[in-house]
Formats: sequence, C-alpha cells, structure tokens
Amino acid sequence: MKELLRTTDPTVIAFAQALLQGEGIDVFVMDVHMSILDGGIGALPRRMMVHEDDHAAAARALTDNGVLLGH
Repeated sequence: MKELLRTTDPTVIAFAQALLQGEGIDVFVMDVHMSILDGGIGALPRRMMVHEDDHAAAARALTDNGVLLGH
C-alpha cells in the first residue's frame, strides 16, 4: 500500500474515494477513527492508501479532477 492523499477534510476523502472506485481502483482510508484522540475537531489527517501498482493511475485520476495539485 502506498499513500495517495492526506487531508483533514472528510469531503475530499469521500469525493476521491468515489472517483477511484468509479475507475475500478481499490482504496483504503486509514486513521478514520482518530477523532477519538483529537476530540472530534478534525485536527488529525486521514490517509488514503492504494496498491502500489494503482498509484500512478490513481494520482492521475485525482489530478485530472482537481483533487491533487502538482502531481
């Protein structure tokens, strides 16, 4: 697994996950339950992981849709 995206914005994670699932790329979101540690204020980022073989295609899909910049 390779990190593709790190953000504190849950809407970005949801949008990116939907885009990648539409492309047939499996994703795994880590740190979803970290809000327990930060009191629910969303200070700790979530990480979106993809298989190494899918990383380039996933990065391209997110860049093309304005989710990732400069990739």
